[in-house]
Amino acid sequence: MMQENTTSNVALIVGVTGMVGVSLIECLKKPTVLGGPWTVYGVSRQPLPTWFLSSLLNKYINLDTLDQENTHKILSPLSSQITHLFWLALSVNQTEEENISHNSTMLSNVLKALTSAPDTKLSSVTLQTGTKQYLGPVFDPKFSSELAPPVPPFKEDYPRLPFPNFYHDLEDILASYSNSFSHSVHRASAIVGASTRSFFNVALTLFVYASICKRENYPFRYVGNKYTWEHFWDATDVRVLAEQQIWACVTEKAKFQAFNCTNGDVFTWKQLWKVICNVFDIEFVPFHEKDEFDCVAFMKDKGHVWDSIVEENGLYKTKMEEITCFYGMQMILKQEFQHVCSMNKSREFGFPGYADTLRSIANWVDKYRQMKILPMN
Repeated sequence: MMQENTTSNVALIVGVTGMVGVSLIECLKKPTVLGGPWTVYGVSRQPLPTWFLSSLLNKYINLDTLDQENTHKILSPLSSQITHLFWLALSVNQTEEENISHNSTMLSNVLKALTSAPDTKLSSVTLQTGTKQYLGPVFDPKFSSELAPPVPPFKEDYPRLPFPNFYHDLEDILASYSNSFSHSVHRASAIVGASTRSFFNVALTLFVYASICKRENYPFRYVGNKYTWEHFWDATDVRVLAEQQIWACVTEKAKFQAFNCTNGDVFTWKQLWKVICNVFDIEFVPFHEKDEFDCVAFMKDKGHVWDSIVEENGLYKTKMEEITCFYGMQMILKQEFQHVCSMNKSREFGFPGYADTLRSIANWVDKYRQMKILPMN
């Protein structure tokens, strides 16, 4: 495996407070990390939360990258230092057209700032996307009824679906810079990690749901349908995703490639539900097909319960509505297709990372408890 010979790599992580950003910092600061030692700069729209390990960052930048003028003012002086850009930023809007506009603007603003000077050092960009590459704009009601995912396992060489998708636009922006720097694309499945700043955080949504059910003695009912209860899914541990992105940015063979990124195993939601019940010490409730359950409606008025849990346990101040994604989770889990990606290409190119999804759940719950985001029991 051929790697670049660098000794002074400087990473800029845009979206540093999300699940992957947190893990990426930790991975980049390991003494044995590929391409190390790394200097790490981090960007986020909002100030750092108290649970964030800011001591691992060499420099923190509070910046809204939608603002072209301010982005250029702040980042262009760093263009002679930053060698690698890790793009984790995400703007989620009502329509896919808005997603395209906002996300493309942010990436373009940053790239223009980092390549504006003649002594720019930028050599590599890693772009994080996801399986919406294969599913299409599932959250846009204008298109959702027309979508039909390809046969799983999803593979990187599947053609683009004929629907608007901001992932495509971001990939095309990077391709337009192909003579200036290399890039890689990382398509994650359902991401499991620890942060209060990630928009589509299925794991934290389930953990909050379990915590509320335990406190109020509600049954922990499954939020999807019989199909997803019984059929295979996959997930992406943020540590695997961070390791793949670092591997790709320092590996010659991985330049200008797109890679799926999952843990390398599969599970059924029935199995996962039992694991969550064991971790939270709540009763396992088997799924009954005739039991119609609308989790979004059920949780709509439970914000005050979460407020009480936060207050009683001295947790980091969060609002349930801001850290959960019940609508998106329920919609996906009521589909009838197996959500499984092929990891063959990633393995063939030499990336060895993997994780045991079911075994990792308890570790992530412990992490959230240590961060004082979830109650201890």
